[in-house]
Amino acid sequence: MLITLGIGSVIYNQYLVTKIIEQERASVELWTKAIEFTSQPVNEQPGAMLLEAISMLKQIDDVPDSLIALLEEAESAGSSTDFVREEIIIQDRFKIPTLVLDESDFIMAYKNIDTVRVENEAYRDELIREFKSLNEPFKFSIGDEYRQLDQFVYYGESPTVQMLRYFPYIQILLLGLLLGIGYTTYRSITRSEQSNLWVGMAKEAAHQLGTPISSLYGWLQLLKDEYRYEDTAVNIANEIEKDVQRLRGVAERFGKIGSEPELQKMEIQPILDQVAAYMERRLPRLSNSIEVRKDLKARALVKINPELFQWAIENLVKNAMDSMKEKETGGYISISSKVQEGEVIIDIEDTGRGIEIKNVKNIFKPGFSTKKRGWGLGLSLTKRIIEEYHKGSIFVLRSELDEGTTMRVTMEVKEEE
Repeated sequence: MLITLGIGSVIYNQYLVTKIIEQERASVELWTKAIEFTSQPVNEQPGAMLLEAISMLKQIDDVPDSLIALLEEAESAGSSTDFVREEIIIQDRFKIPTLVLDESDFIMAYKNIDTVRVENEAYRDELIREFKSLNEPFKFSIGDEYRQLDQFVYYGESPTVQMLRYFPYIQILLLGLLLGIGYTTYRSITRSEQSNLWVGMAKEAAHQLGTPISSLYGWLQLLKDEYRYEDTAVNIANEIEKDVQRLRGVAERFGKIGSEPELQKMEIQPILDQVAAYMERRLPRLSNSIEVRKDLKARALVKINPELFQWAIENLVKNAMDSMKEKETGGYISISSKVQEGEVIIDIEDTGRGIEIKNVKNIFKPGFSTKKRGWGLGLSLTKRIIEEYHKGSIFVLRSELDEGTTMRVTMEVKEEE
């Protein structure tokens, strides 16, 4: 609709410009004819003859003074030549820049043009070339029957036409601005709807997990009481309890999605140690040849929500481990951290299958996944936790097919130890 309106407006604007140009040409033509009319000697003769007659009558004593006064009044009233000169030529009724040139391009007269452009030789020559290229001139002749001189009237475009010529560009700019605002608003609404959908799903999942988790705690306590004298059963129950606690933590994480998280100033290293220890212990080993490396040098305080931040880092480590499933020998997963230029830099590196270049910009989009059974939520939630909640950044630092990937997370340092 906006595009159709814009095209229609441009076409109508062009129609108006054409009509105004036609009217301006007619006005210049009228002005040219007026100059030619007043320049003819025959048009000056009636006034001169009338003055001569008045002079002769004054020498005759019998001529009444009232008759002479009447003739003088008639002569002073002016002729048609005076009307044309005063009403058409002298009166600036047409705001059209105009030049009157002789056959050698000497400027005989000009109107509605800055005097500086006429007096400066460089500007004057440029002005003449410009006017000659714009419109066909009007030719007129002055002088008597024995000697006539040809002159030419060149003219440019009035300020109204010039403004209307630029108006379509202004319209296109405004149209583009409206389209941009509309597109941005649409994208914002779409993202908001998607965000609300994921938030709703996360909170509903947390709510549904609450009941079975509470029930599991009860059954674990009964199991401990029943087999409290059997060490193997107690050890198994304790390990199950740790997993149930972990499951409760996951439910709490889902419940916090969409809410403003409470950030605390905490040391970053212990949190990364916990993530590395848990992922190394809980996830099955892919192969005896896969090495897990840690190089946690960051000693700094950052403002974070520990549960959500751990979740984000766990997602990155889990993705790294998933990419190593097809790796047979010589592979490793590395978790490293350091402080540099006021930021904590955390790198999660693997030697897995890597990411295709075409997918690098899509991996953080909700629903995108290269796994057959993946939902495409992990990295999307990770990006939201890091960037929206913790005001950090996350991006793919390096990735090559069959060589591996390095994901980088940066956080602002609040205080160095």
